[in-house]
Amino acid sequence: MHINLPEKRYYKIGEVAKAFDLNTSHIRFWEKEFDILKPKKNKKGNRLFTQEDLKNLQLIYHLVKEKGFTLEGAKIKMKENPKNMEGNYEIIMRLEKIKAELIKIKNEIS
Repeated sequence: MHINLPEKRYYKIGEVAKAFDLNTSHIRFWEKEFDILKPKKNKKGNRLFTQEDLKNLQLIYHLVKEKGFTLEGAKIKMKENPKNMEGNYEIIMRLEKIKAELIKIKNEIS
């Protein structure tokens, strides 16, 4: 899944939810379930997500929504070998971008 957000330091939960096509309650639920999600909170208590949080959300989204893991299964998979899991996911994302670019070129040629 490729998210389309401008480059900035912090993102509000509404922006994040819209980028992932999820409800804000879904994001808050995942925050409770996955201890790798730790958005900062301002004085009002609003969640502010960093780039690192977005990467972790993408990984969770990939495992749960795209690969069909249960929440427990995703937690186990992420704890088994977190560095390897992140590396594999980054490779998949790069390949997805290349695939999209190639499809775009193919459509322009046709």
